[in-house]
Amino acid sequence: MSNIAETMLKIIAPIQDDLLKVDEAIVNDLQSDVLLIKKISDYIVTAGGKRVRPIILLLLARALGYQGQDHIFLATMIEYVHTASLLHDDVVDESDLRRGKPTACFKWGNAAAVLSGDFMYSRAFQLMVKTQNLRICEIVAGAVNRVSEGEVIQLLNIHDTTVDEARYIDVIERKTGVLFEAAARMAATIASVPLETEERIAQYALSLGRAFQIIDDVLDYIGTSNIGKNLGGDLREGKMTMPLIYALKHCTPNEASIIKNAIAENDGDLNQIIDILKRTGAIEQCMQMARDEVNKGIEALSTLPASQYKDSLVKLIELTVTRDV
Repeated sequence: MSNIAETMLKIIAPIQDDLLKVDEAIVNDLQSDVLLIKKISDYIVTAGGKRVRPIILLLLARALGYQGQDHIFLATMIEYVHTASLLHDDVVDESDLRRGKPTACFKWGNAAAVLSGDFMYSRAFQLMVKTQNLRICEIVAGAVNRVSEGEVIQLLNIHDTTVDEARYIDVIERKTGVLFEAAARMAATIASVPLETEERIAQYALSLGRAFQIIDDVLDYIGTSNIGKNLGGDLREGKMTMPLIYALKHCTPNEASIIKNAIAENDGDLNQIIDILKRTGAIEQCMQMARDEVNKGIEALSTLPASQYKDSLVKLIELTVTRDV
């Protein structure tokens, strides 16, 4: 077992029983009489996802002193929303691999994947309504809306070499950070904590989301073979992620032309691009950006009382900058 896997086991240890209930609910609540939906749903929810969003919600709820059971189906709901977004994302990106396995759109086609994603969204909304809590409904509906906007903005940014750091951060907050934030705000809602506490844990979740996505984009260029994704996928899709944005500011005119051609025209050599990223210090700069977000996230937790759940939250955000790098 890798060090990262061992760390993850330690992180989830305080909520192991809760997480088992969520895993069971994720499978049981997603059943459908439509065979194809059932096949795709079972395939995607058992594809080895890390359940990061449910883990955030469960840990924060317990760290805030929550003793009820609503966090179980809320964690289930947020995983459905996330999984639905992945199904749609893979179609938009024309991805054939996720988590080391063929994507649903590759196996069953785009139409089936999109419609199954719609089914997961609708099942998430059914769970949301069960809460009979308007604040929960507001959080989830707002999150789904922002995720959708993020997808559209990212689509508009494809092959656009003028994308800068501000536009990049906007997209990763909408695509990744917003569901982490939603998990935190739902935990705060059911725990009935003051708004100030909710804002602080929301900041933790956003910092976690930003660090997570920055490192994910770094791994697209320097990741090891066990991360379950095709290296250089962002480059092939024409995405200007943070490593390229930084490199473009610090490279020679000739190297800038190489990067711009790779993004704008899909005409670039991955190894050549990686060499430019390393020479300009882009990889290390992105790593430092992620570390800064980790520090912000840990600081945001400082007012929470000491507990095993808080310790796990700190370990979780620290893990973002060590996974598979």
